[in-house]
Amino acid sequence: MKQPTLHIFGAHKIIGGDDVFVIAEIGKNFIQTVEDRPAAEYLKNAKDLINAAADVGADAVKFQTHELEDECINVDVTSPHFKGSDRYSWIKRNMEATPLSFWKEVKRHCDDRGIIFFSTPMSRKAAMKLEEIGTPLWKIGSGDVRDHATLDFIASTGKPLIISSGMVSLDELDGVIAHIQSKGIPLAVLYCVSQYPCPPELFNLATISYLREKYPDMVIGFSDHSVDGHEVDLAAIKLGARIIEKHFSFSRDLWGADHKASITPDEMRTMISDIRSGKSEDVDVTAYFGDRSKELEGANSVFRPYFNKALVAGADIPAGTVLTKEIIFSMRPKMYIKGLGSEEFDMVVGKKLRKSLKKYDPIEETVFE
Repeated sequence: MKQPTLHIFGAHKIIGGDDVFVIAEIGKNFIQTVEDRPAAEYLKNAKDLINAAADVGADAVKFQTHELEDECINVDVTSPHFKGSDRYSWIKRNMEATPLSFWKEVKRHCDDRGIIFFSTPMSRKAAMKLEEIGTPLWKIGSGDVRDHATLDFIASTGKPLIISSGMVSLDELDGVIAHIQSKGIPLAVLYCVSQYPCPPELFNLATISYLREKYPDMVIGFSDHSVDGHEVDLAAIKLGARIIEKHFSFSRDLWGADHKASITPDEMRTMISDIRSGKSEDVDVTAYFGDRSKELEGANSVFRPYFNKALVAGADIPAGTVLTKEIIFSMRPKMYIKGLGSEEFDMVVGKKLRKSLKKYDPIEETVFE
């Protein structure tokens, strides 16, 4: 049976088919110290990581892009996976370290090294920033797969999208896929467990088989946060995964949110060598297979309240205004916002306000005529 493929915008490369597309997720791993550092140092760190990923044979590097204004309200909340900073300050630091000039230079350096650059936009404005530099594809993280404001903008670009399943249930994932496909977006789905790092015994790779059977025309992959070798990645490939995404760092001892859940260049080199030489065929998947009827781990993820989003006013809006896309923000953390969930974005567009809203006021059903 012919394997599904995803064509990368403007690149002579496809995802899927018989090959495995390996993503070195640099994320925010160019930030490596508690104290802030000069912008030039962050850029050098990013380029060094890109060089290392290219040298070990990765197909792509992926970053994470923030624009604080429409991503996170100013509340003091610390995510369970990173106690080093509250979320607002961490996002602010990353945004200030990565102006548009940073992304342009990172993209140029990737092009020079012959490795595909892309990034996860954490909000609609972050996606707009990435579109300005010419990202060839998109990745939406587990916490944002129901952020319809960002997905609406991504759909307008016509570029392919990769999503992860780490913070949704099976029913929710079906709804996410249906919504994205209704927008005409070429789509790939990664099975993911949102734990950092993730012990391999927690994986239920039967989900990959389930997704391949349910969505036979879609590329299915594996976003892996484990650091205990790569046998689980080979098992995922044997079961049909055609994308492998791993966090990437020079050391798990560096300071930051994701270093501890990353593999090093030497580890990625070995993994890629084993993938390319077909060693997945020799792996016994039994230890990782689990149960095809099991609910996705994302249904009960502790990260959902921290990363899910709600709708708020994106400006001061007078009563009587008909809401347009541009003045609706989708922001986290939902547990501190009483507004409608971000998946209600399409329903809210075009409605008229019966009361005035200040910027960042929640958008609730009671505000409409």
